Amino acid sequence: MLDLTVLWKAPDVNPVNRKARSIPGLNPLNVYGRVFFFSWFGFMIAFWSWYAFPPLLYETIAKDLGLSQNDVANSNIVSLTATLLIRLVAGPACDRFGPRYTFAGCLLAGAIPTALAGAVYNVEGLLALRFFVGILGGSFVPCQVWSTGFFDKNVVGTANALTGGFGNAGGGITYFLMPAIFDSLVADRGLTAHVAWRVTFIVPFICIVTTAIAMLICCPDTPTGKWSDRHLAVQQNLVSHGISGAVVDVPGELTDRATTGTDSPSGSGSANDEKKLGFEAVEPKQVGGFAHEAQIGEQQMLDTARGEVVVKPSFREALPVVFSAQTLVQAGAYFCSFGGELAINSILGAYYVKNFPALKQRGSGNWAAMFGLLNVVFRPLGGVFSDLIYKRTGVWGKKFLIHGVAVITGVFLIAIGLTDPKNQHTMFGLVAGMAFFLESGNGANFGLVPHVHPHANGIVSGCTGAAGNLGGIVFAIIFRYNHKDYAKVFWIIGVMTIAINLSLSWIKPIPKGQIGGR
Repeated sequence: MLDLTVLWKAPDVNPVNRKARSIPGLNPLNVYGRVFFFSWFGFMIAFWSWYAFPPLLYETIAKDLGLSQNDVANSNIVSLTATLLIRLVAGPACDRFGPRYTFAGCLLAGAIPTALAGAVYNVEGLLALRFFVGILGGSFVPCQVWSTGFFDKNVVGTANALTGGFGNAGGGITYFLMPAIFDSLVADRGLTAHVAWRVTFIVPFICIVTTAIAMLICCPDTPTGKWSDRHLAVQQNLVSHGISGAVVDVPGELTDRATTGTDSPSGSGSANDEKKLGFEAVEPKQVGGFAHEAQIGEQQMLDTARGEVVVKPSFREALPVVFSAQTLVQAGAYFCSFGGELAINSILGAYYVKNFPALKQRGSGNWAAMFGLLNVVFRPLGGVFSDLIYKRTGVWGKKFLIHGVAVITGVFLIAIGLTDPKNQHTMFGLVAGMAFFLESGNGANFGLVPHVHPHANGIVSGCTGAAGNLGGIVFAIIFRYNHKDYAKVFWIIGVMTIAINLSLSWIKPIPKGQIGGR
């Protein structure tokens, strides 16, 4: 029976890493509810500002700066390119410095160019500014890594999908807010269009800075405290539960290798908390905090400690993770799903105006906003389905869900492209159907990511997120060279989505012999 009290009551936690076994999303006073809130809200604010240009770009800004169709397309590509680079860096940064500081850093760094939007007066300035605003898109990686660090495997798919889905809704909110703020400045404040669109960007700047500062003040790095102490906390939790005669392998390398509980420590026995941690036999201790602990077996505790504590990556150690077949699967699937979402989000308003001229800028923007806002429901559903399937089938079920919804997404994209609807009901219905499978696929993808190389979660998340941006760039380039033939590009993306996902469907979801993440 569905227990709604889990939405606000203190959750049961994993006794080793203190990750929550439920999501108290309606209780910001609880540390897990607070981190959940800032994960999705921080990314939503970032996404809003990252995509603040498209709602005003095709008419107001293009007219003011004298932009051509190619200039507009190039600015979209530049923005995605910056985010791709930041996401590649943000993954290892999360593993090294922790997701909270990486998250706040992305927000504050991206806030500066947002405030400088008013300084743009030509196409070169627009390209440069949108490149640096693209830093905000990189905040998706710490958003997901932070969420993964606070929620256990039984709910992590749902948690990541909710934080990502609510955050992605910023791409829809911006289509409402930016034209509304602009219109208000023109109609109520008497500003000219030339000045009003520049002033509009001050609003997201203020929201970004406020959110970043609040995040640093109100939230911890991990459920056990400081990021630098995460290994020691695991050691102490195992000792507190009477784990005897065991050696916990906290990976010093990012490649997975099978170990057993009888292994002895390697090396000189120094207190290097990045390597193996040994324990003496102790009696179980009764601690008041155990009241909310989930009951799991000793072997599961050891597997969690051995394989699921994030390590500081070196370049040499990161390469096997980056180029593993399992990381390729996650990246390839996200290339299609999130890449398609980004590219479509950039042109959807213009596509609606082309097929339905009577909608104009604000009307087309409102309908285009629905595509992004559907993330609030559809992306979380992907994570919920992923967790439900996991309980019955394990990680293989999560993998098949990703590829299954991707193939159906491709069918919808091909249908839109071949019919190029001129009837609003048909167009909006097909786009909504496509959005359901596309966006739930995004949620399902990051439901599986925490299982793949869990001790290198930041790297896997960064590679997967960056691949989404790479897909956005590739699809945006295809849109650019087909000019206003949007329908043709839709079916091209559909064919690519089906082909890529079918070609990846045979690869095992997690590496053979991996400890943890199962």
